[in-house]
Formats: sequence, structure tokens, C-alpha cells
Amino acid sequence: MVVLPVPAEVSVILLDVEGTTTPIAFVKDVLFPYIEENVREYLQTHWGEEECQQDVRLLRKQAEEDSHLDGAVPIPAWSGSGGDDPQRTIQAVVDNVCWQMALDRKTTALKQLQGHMWRAAFAAGRVKAEFFEDVVPAVRKWREAGMKVYIYSSGSVEAQKLLFGHSTEGDILELVDGHFDTKIGHKVESESYRKIASSIGCATNNILFLTDVTLEASAAEEADVHVAVVVRPGNAGLTDDEKTYYSLISSFSELYLPSSA
Repeated sequence: MVVLPVPAEVSVILLDVEGTTTPIAFVKDVLFPYIEENVREYLQTHWGEEECQQDVRLLRKQAEEDSHLDGAVPIPAWSGSGGDDPQRTIQAVVDNVCWQMALDRKTTALKQLQGHMWRAAFAAGRVKAEFFEDVVPAVRKWREAGMKVYIYSSGSVEAQKLLFGHSTEGDILELVDGHFDTKIGHKVESESYRKIASSIGCATNNILFLTDVTLEASAAEEADVHVAVVVRPGNAGLTDDEKTYYSLISSFSELYLPSSA
């Protein structure tokens, strides 16, 4: 087994989610299909609620901005009057959401609706988040050793909390000291990692960032953050140069904390 010593100055472990703590297959094969299979039912059930209408308005605004794109799906306005059947609008929203997801778009409007749908699904027990089996034991060990653990994902903070609050391991939110998403900056920009360190109240070299994406690892390194690249089943392959350059782990158990020895 690989053993990667954690530098003595590290007091914070910063974790990516997809491909690092959670299988990419869970996102691609469970979370995304759930949206496509249930968006119509969700809209029909929640149509009269203000939150749902806000989601639809945001999607309609996005559809207007996308009107020049090939295959773009417009969303007609719904008056909300008693005699106005919302089914035509609901169908358009369903078609628009499926079109955006087919193109793997990351628009705020799409993310917002997805987040609300996942929240309802997790709360109802229809979906449970999956973690690699080494994740929770390792995080518990790090915290016992005095480390702080934070999450940094392109998924919203709300989505992160849903994952950690409704998992196959139960509610493990208590194991996480805080959450960051792209509101603090994009993951391929080194400034984001400086802002995270400042927010936590530590130096950048007090952080060890674990991610499966080398562009993110490179950006973190530029900010003087320690990095290790996580190699998991289903993750994108690495080039020979990347394999040589980066410290690689295939399990969190491969990290060795000298202070806990």
C-alpha cells in the first residue's frame, strides 16, 4: 500500500466531492437520472409553491438568453389565472431541463431546480448519498488527530450538506467543519484557495487539498496549498507526466499523519 506522509504544518484537509469522496457513477447514474425521470412529477406536485415558480422564472430567463443556441427550448409564460392550464409550460420546462442536461450545462437556473429536487428526494429517503468506504473512517481519524475537515465542490453548499446529511453512512455532517462552493471562486483559479485559507483563518500551506482533477491540484499548488491527486474507479485517466509529478493516493487510508503515530 502507498503511504503518503502528511506535512507537519498541515492542520486542514480540504476535500473535493465527485471522484474524491463520492463515486462519479453516483452523480452520473443516480443523481442526474433522478432529475430527468422525476422533473415532471416534481413540477406538477410543487407548481403552486413560490419556490417552484421562482425556479421556473429563472429557467425562463435562461431560456431567453439561450434563444440563439441550436435546439434551445423556449419556456412560454404562464399567467397563473384559473383557466390557464400550466401543462404546456410544464412540458416546456421538462424539455428545457432535459436539453440543458444533455449538453451537461451548469447554469444557475438548472442547478437551482436540481438542488430543490434533490433536497426533496433526500428528505423523503428516495435517494441516499454514496461515499467510498475509506472516506468516513479516515475523516474520523483525522478529526481525532486534531485536523479540521472542509469541503470544496462545484456543487452548491446546499447540495453538499444534502449529501453529507443523507448518506448510506447516515448523517455525517458533524464530521465537516465547513463548506465552500464556486461562490468563493472557481476551483481552477489559485485565488480561490487563498480566499478559502483566509476564510478558515490559516495559511495556505496549512491546507492539504485532495482532488481527482489535476487542473484543480495545479491551481491549489500555485497558492502554496499541499495537494494529493485521488485515483478512484471511474475517474479520468492521468498522463504519465501527471502520474510522475503529483502525489497519488487511491484511498484516504494511505495518508499518514506523523502527529498521530
